[in-house]
Amino acid sequence: MRKPYPSDLTDEQWEIIQPLIPVNTVGRPRTVEMREVLNAIFSLNRSGCQWDMLPHDLPPRSTVHDDSFQSLSGNVSL
Repeated sequence: MRKPYPSDLTDEQWEIIQPLIPVNTVGRPRTVEMREVLNAIFSLNRSGCQWDMLPHDLPPRSTVHDDSFQSLSGNVSL
């Protein structure tokens, strides 16, 4: 377990958002927690840092941006 960032989702917020995350029914199963992907997106939004400067204990840029952020942007209003 990592130390939380101020921008991380609370348990209450995650309970609201979790049902809105699409379930992956085809292809490979997810290996990264979607909550951590959202925490990375919120960290970027709050701090204003660049994609390649994500903290090392969050999922890598390729996971957050290339896979999840692009698919979520059409489904969830961030």
